[in-house]
Amino acid sequence: MVVIISMILLGIVAGYFLRRRKLRYLDNIVMGIIWLLLFLLGVEAGSDERIVRWIASLGMEAFTISLGGVAGSSVLSLILWRFTSKNGCGKGDDR
Repeated sequence: MVVIISMILLGIVAGYFLRRRKLRYLDNIVMGIIWLLLFLLGVEAGSDERIVRWIASLGMEAFTISLGGVAGSSVLSLILWRFTSKNGCGKGDDR
């Protein structure tokens, strides 16, 4: 836990000192890392036999609830992104 909090604080400090620089490719790098982490999470879940059996036994109700949660989160994230972006087009701040 100390390592996690330390990494977050280190990132905040680095962001503070780098805030004036234009970091063009930072968004793409972050998204790539997030996609990689999601893929590795899927690989880990798929390789665990207990999880695969559990998912298979859940049924359509759990699938529907999960799909609704993902869809709702996606829609609300898009709305929040557009609300907080500078010009409403999702371009972000002055990076």
